Amino acid sequence: MTDFSFAAALAGGALIGAAAMLLMLFEGRIAGVSGIASRLLPPYAAGDFTGREFLGRAAFVVGLVAAPLAWRLGTGAMPELVVEAGPATLVVAGLLVGFGAVWGSGCTSGHGVCGLSRLSKRSFAAVAIFMATAIATAILWRQYL
Repeated sequence: MTDFSFAAALAGGALIGAAAMLLMLFEGRIAGVSGIASRLLPPYAAGDFTGREFLGRAAFVVGLVAAPLAWRLGTGAMPELVVEAGPATLVVAGLLVGFGAVWGSGCTSGHGVCGLSRLSKRSFAAVAIFMATAIATAILWRQYL
């Protein structure tokens, strides 16, 4: 990341918090992106395809994907995206993140945004492990690879 905008980061954080709060308020559900997205894919459990439930999950994921387009409509330009890793690294990293989200029973949005705000001990432990692993990986990657 070359350009950091405090205002954009603040607005993004506020929108994530608002989305999590609205989902909890109106649906009584935790906004765990990995859990919501994974339930759109097989294997399916009983109740995964009840109309309202499935449409809610699909709308949430579509909203995540469409957010840059909404940004473009509002600003006239797409957000800058700088990817410093190659395709193989991105695939391996994505698989590791997915494995970690399944193993940790949630991702940074579920544990970090919703779990911490609910003072969940499990989420405090999960976020500590996420952050320690991310810091160690970044240091090792930049120093040795």
